[in-house]
Amino acid sequence: MTTIGIIGAGNIGSNVARAVIESGHDVVIANSRDPQTLAGLVDDLGPRARAGTAAEAAGAGEVVVVTVPLHAIDQIPVEPLAGKIVLDTNNYYYERDGQIESLDDGEATTSGLLQQHLPTSRVVKAFNHIVADQINTDGTPAGTPNRRALATASDFPEAVEFVTALYDQLGFDTVDIGSLDESWRVERDRPAYVVRQNAIELAENLTKANRLP
Repeated sequence: MTTIGIIGAGNIGSNVARAVIESGHDVVIANSRDPQTLAGLVDDLGPRARAGTAAEAAGAGEVVVVTVPLHAIDQIPVEPLAGKIVLDTNNYYYERDGQIESLDDGEATTSGLLQQHLPTSRVVKAFNHIVADQINTDGTPAGTPNRRALATASDFPEAVEFVTALYDQLGFDTVDIGSLDESWRVERDRPAYVVRQNAIELAENLTKANRLP
């Protein structure tokens, strides 16, 4: 059992919370407002969940999921996440986030930007290329033919190992993309984005990706 902090209570955050609770973990979840605004969600999630501020979720979590809009990552607390594995679910939506030149030019990745903001954390890409409610519907036991696969990427092998184990708990195979510099391969508008695919198909789609879609 692990306590998982979740910063961001939107579609991805709430569905990840539900999934990890069903796998036996505890959750401290935060949004950008007062924790009391999450009372209904916490009641729905059950006794393994509680609401807190972003700093409280960051501090309480042994592992922390950051699932906020890209333009808000500079508000993520840094010190409470020092040394921790941080799962980044982000994608770049210029319509929402504004134009970011380093992403438009293919010089950066969304997870790389979070790693820059959290220099003492171990950032790992996760849950960014699956429709949120499918996190709780598409998982199947290990060994199931055509089992759905999800990708991950990190500069830290132990972070990849954690996500691989978590994916398996939730019913998914894993394809390791490599370093954060390669995580663009699974982001928005690439062949692997929000497509149901097994591990072989996902690996093939990753190779088809263009840096500038």
